[in-house]
Amino acid sequence: MNKLYPTAEAALEGLLHDGMTICAGGFGLCGIPERLIDAIRDSGVTGLTIASNNAGIDGEGLGKLLRTRQVRKMISSYVGENKEFERQYLAGELEVEFCPQGTLAERCRAGGAGIPGFYTKTGVGTKVAEGKEVKVFDGQEYILERGIRADLAIIKGWKADEAGNLIFRKTARNFNQPMATAANICVAEVEEVVPVGSLDPDAIHLPGIYVKRMIVGAPYDKKIEFRTVRQRTSEAA
Repeated sequence: MNKLYPTAEAALEGLLHDGMTICAGGFGLCGIPERLIDAIRDSGVTGLTIASNNAGIDGEGLGKLLRTRQVRKMISSYVGENKEFERQYLAGELEVEFCPQGTLAERCRAGGAGIPGFYTKTGVGTKVAEGKEVKVFDGQEYILERGIRADLAIIKGWKADEAGNLIFRKTARNFNQPMATAANICVAEVEEVVPVGSLDPDAIHLPGIYVKRMIVGAPYDKKIEFRTVRQRTSEAA
């Protein structure tokens, strides 16, 4: 089975439809599936529900889909530097389900493992708990969180073999791994594809059974979300 497609548009062909739910990997601008996001934008699909740690920044990452008003709802833990995300939410133009970061990761992991729900102390006594079932274990309150299942997962990897066995690089491993398992079909973009047998089996982060389609997206211009540098002293200057 050939999993490698020539373009992001080809890899997504037949998978996109209005009102669908998408799990998107990445953290800020790190490890985001840039080529796949661009292809989704260009497809014109609308009414999307997207589960992602955040929505990139203005005009980058998932921020591109917010700008074109293709997103109906975000399931996220962080608004961050994205002013358009904030504006649409405050104006009532975008539904946002805020979810603590660790809980979001676990909701996706649980969905991928076939677990429909789990109890956690995170969010007890806050707005996060409103409308959710509360249960007491050993004298402590826990709230019920639902696992997340999506129609499609889009992720970014570093290196993969032709069978789709995939390695993430450093921080990019974050949400990409649980998102990949939480959807009916996963499409990955990677920086490099190597022959089967080239990768150490013990180094694989995501088995190829989860990856149905993939593209090579390189080269990438790896952007920094918020650059902070130390001020030089007069002596150093």
